[in-house]
Amino acid sequence: MSLTKAHSQTVAATTVPSGISAMAVSEISISLNLLLADMFALFFKAKNFHWHMTGPHFRDYHLLLDEQSAQIFAATDLIAERVRKLGGTTLRSMAHAVRLQRTADNDSEYVAPRDMLVELLEDNQQLAVQLRDAHALCDTHGDVASASLIENWIDEAEGRAWFLAETIA
Repeated sequence: MSLTKAHSQTVAATTVPSGISAMAVSEISISLNLLLADMFALFFKAKNFHWHMTGPHFRDYHLLLDEQSAQIFAATDLIAERVRKLGGTTLRSMAHAVRLQRTADNDSEYVAPRDMLVELLEDNQQLAVQLRDAHALCDTHGDVASASLIENWIDEAEGRAWFLAETIA
């Protein structure tokens, strides 16, 4: 057996957890990478709006978006590390993330404060749907560890959406 072949077999044996098939690793990794790309897009949009917030509620909105962007960013490392724990590979660049993201960017020169909050509300609601889809995939493959993490991210997305909805009510 060649050294390269032996190394490949060792890597494969140590990177795919017992009981989770290679197909499941691939499908879950793809799903988590899509979520990771969306999280980065949502993080950057929340920061963009945080930086460009104006108006009479500036301080409150500015702080709200800073808190929300920090929460979103905190999830990114956990998502990427979960992909690696499964034995998959994850995003390698911003360009890679942009190719995968489903969350739309907002490059507008000016966005009214209320419109910022509405857009983030809709994005967080959509993210919660996508997280539920990923959770269902993990359930299908018996990946309880990924499903458990996703449950927390669903709760966080719903919490952000709730705060945004109450703020614009």
